[in-house]
Amino acid sequence: MESVESVAQAARGRKPEEVKSAARVLEVLELLGADGARLSLAEMATAMAVPKSSLHAILRTMQARRWVDLDPSGTRYSLGLKALLTGTAYLEGDDVTSLAGPVLDALAEETGEAVHLGRLDGTHVVYLAKRESRHALRMYSAVGRRLPAHATALGKAVLSQYDHAEVQRRLDWPLERMTPTTVVDPDAFLAQLAEARLRGWAADDGENSVDIRCVAVALGGGQGEDAISCSAPKSRMDDARVEEVAQAVTEAAQSLSTLLKRLGQH
Repeated sequence: MESVESVAQAARGRKPEEVKSAARVLEVLELLGADGARLSLAEMATAMAVPKSSLHAILRTMQARRWVDLDPSGTRYSLGLKALLTGTAYLEGDDVTSLAGPVLDALAEETGEAVHLGRLDGTHVVYLAKRESRHALRMYSAVGRRLPAHATALGKAVLSQYDHAEVQRRLDWPLERMTPTTVVDPDAFLAQLAEARLRGWAADDGENSVDIRCVAVALGGGQGEDAISCSAPKSRMDDARVEEVAQAVTEAAQSLSTLLKRLGQH
């Protein structure tokens, strides 16, 4: 997930044509949405490089409208109920997530492992939907979680659809090392994408979370920013199992792509 610091850096580099007050409201939401942050007025003012007096007025308005909440001490802010309601409305109105439910259910039932629908968002992937593993030992994930695209099978599946020049344009270089096995060398990373492009699915071998292996397949039918994945602890995902799961994920992605294509014809 994006850190508070990365969001703060983006805020300090705001575009000159943006309406300042609107931009600051959005920056507040982005800051508080990073890592589930709870931040004080002073911390937010420093991160956003704005006067505390101006920010306090914005926060009062956002609190009154339930976009932000204050903790019991009255000193730290977090996202409010309106943020949840708006995020839920986004998912309910999205064609891909509305059609994906039965496909994800079937894939989770077939594999017994965690299944995700993800979407590329800048240099990150966002989980749009998930199904839990049936096993007691499982990975942590949540709808709305953001992960670096270069360190995830979901991200690599989507990025593999683009040529090298486009991939280099889309990502922030140098790549961040999330675990000891994260591929950060540009040539090695682009070779991974070429391999994923050739075989039709991408893999993540402990590159985002040390003990987790994952495979993912991008959707077709004009939904190039989305992908489906299946993840499991390495203890349940040896090389042979990866191949089996990749086949199941490929069939699920093809099924969802077909449903989306039919929707687009009506």
